[in-house]
Amino acid sequence: MPDKKQPIDSHVHLEVEPEINRYFKVAIKSQARDLHLKAGQPPKLRMGDTIKNTNAEPLDDKKIEQLVFEILTEKQKQFFIENGSLDFAYEVGATDRFRVNIFKQRTKMSLAARRITSTIKPFEELHLPPTVQKIAETTYEGLVLVTGPTGCGKSMTIASMIDFINRTRSCHILTIEDPLEFIYTDKKAIVSQREIGIDVHDYADAVKSLMRQDPDVVLIGELKDQQTVLGAMRAAETGHLVFGTLHAGNASQTVQRILDMFPQGERELARQTFASCIKAIISQILLPGLKKDIPRVPAVEILLSNPIAKKLIADKREGELDSVIRACVKEGMQDFTESLRVLVEADWIDLKVALQYAPNVDELKMALKGIRSAAGAIL
Repeated sequence: MPDKKQPIDSHVHLEVEPEINRYFKVAIKSQARDLHLKAGQPPKLRMGDTIKNTNAEPLDDKKIEQLVFEILTEKQKQFFIENGSLDFAYEVGATDRFRVNIFKQRTKMSLAARRITSTIKPFEELHLPPTVQKIAETTYEGLVLVTGPTGCGKSMTIASMIDFINRTRSCHILTIEDPLEFIYTDKKAIVSQREIGIDVHDYADAVKSLMRQDPDVVLIGELKDQQTVLGAMRAAETGHLVFGTLHAGNASQTVQRILDMFPQGERELARQTFASCIKAIISQILLPGLKKDIPRVPAVEILLSNPIAKKLIADKREGELDSVIRACVKEGMQDFTESLRVLVEADWIDLKVALQYAPNVDELKMALKGIRSAAGAIL
């Protein structure tokens, strides 16, 4: 079923700083990933992969409701009361943003807020492979997907690609996000950003109208249903460069996740359309790093859609895409095993971490000895 529409309303403007800002500021100062408020518990921060208590006193349900309702509009409050959850973006000062979800659990209000860094880092500072820049630099139409689990850095990777295009290409970039995660300043390009629930009701409405807004580059924050996928593929087919994110572990899983959004009778057409318009699939996970100033580094799989990859997808053989990746390293592709090997040999991550996340432990051990299995016949 389609998501219920988020309330369209302007942000609350308060003359006195909201009390809840003290908790957001602690998260900013601590460089925490997330802030959690739950009744009966002290405010908690996610530092790396661990959630830790703050020194503040436990909050009761009424206090959390008071803190949160102070920063909501009346329409947002009503939406939360009726639906039990609400997503919104919240700014603390001019540079710090949070992606906030409030929700009911056991009849009480809880808050989970992801801190969004105000700085968009270039590829080298994110420790992404050079191919990621090549994709942003040389791709002018088609669909580029960045996939991975929650918290793996998908949004930051796409933001870096969008910012690169903004700095280097005279074009119109249109983003559709829920909520806006990064604020772009017009550089060589002009950037239009539409936030779900504020500028437009939902993804379906935004995607339906994007073709009338003369974009060259489109970012759809999340491909979450059939309508958004169809809109993304149509835009890609008609000469636009479309970026999107998806929760999937690798290239073959990405194809399956896309097709699973369509009814059985429509999947074959969706498959052929996807095969024709996909340009690249970047899958990533964030791993604990060895260097003190760089606590997490990405392991990245990259599939570039060459004729062989397109044929495998069209022929329902996406399970063999890993063979294409291994066979086309010189084109800039890489699988997770190769990414882990590079990270271990460059002392970015510990060997134990690499083995823990390796898709095939024996294959990684062989790769670290300089042995990679040859890709078999693909066609």
